Amino acid sequence: MREAGRVSARALRLVGEAICPGITTEELDCIAEQAIRGESGVPAFKGYHGFPKTLCTSVNSQVVHGIPSSTVTLVEGDILSVDVGAIVGGYYGDNAATFAVGSISEDAQRLLAATAASLDAGIAQCLVGNRLFDIGHAVQSVAEAAGFSVVREYVGHGIGRNMHEDPNVPNYGLAGKGPKLEEGMVLAIEPMVNFGAAAVESLQDGWTVVTRDGSLSAHFEHTVAITAAGPLVLTRE
Repeated sequence: MREAGRVSARALRLVGEAICPGITTEELDCIAEQAIRGESGVPAFKGYHGFPKTLCTSVNSQVVHGIPSSTVTLVEGDILSVDVGAIVGGYYGDNAATFAVGSISEDAQRLLAATAASLDAGIAQCLVGNRLFDIGHAVQSVAEAAGFSVVREYVGHGIGRNMHEDPNVPNYGLAGKGPKLEEGMVLAIEPMVNFGAAAVESLQDGWTVVTRDGSLSAHFEHTVAITAAGPLVLTRE
């Protein structure tokens, strides 16, 4: 899983380095697929329940599951959520980050910073003996303290030989609730945080999820193993 995480992290980094005004999300998708296959990995998302691409690319008010396209060209001031996973040796890695396209507004900067901080807070709760909802409570506390809202309909998940495994990992909840975290568990923790209200809806393509009020949304994710020594982030190079 460490190797699957490394390959996933490398693909995300290379895509992030290529993001600029004028590039299409289809071009970014090609970069990710080449990066994964060049490491003898398999794109985890491509073909998953019929999803057509290697990346999920979600622009501005799109929350998650946006489909890369040659007709979507990034412009200065956009924010872009990039979600990517790889299969290596039968195991999955999964990670995401939201990137600035050129110069972005102060509001967008605050949203990205708060969402990244909420992920860090969630990861810090991945300790043997803690409860599952300690993670979501930490995420929610950081995001809401910054004045933003947490998406309820989409959550993190267990991960291993399958992309999505039990348990679901909500980004909200009451501390001290849920099953105990045990050594050896691996979780994909992925806060989705909206600038406006929490409500979301799906577009007609059957995949893309957007904020209902049209406000910006940010998404960050790491695959994290729970060990006796504390949280181990697997999606790092």
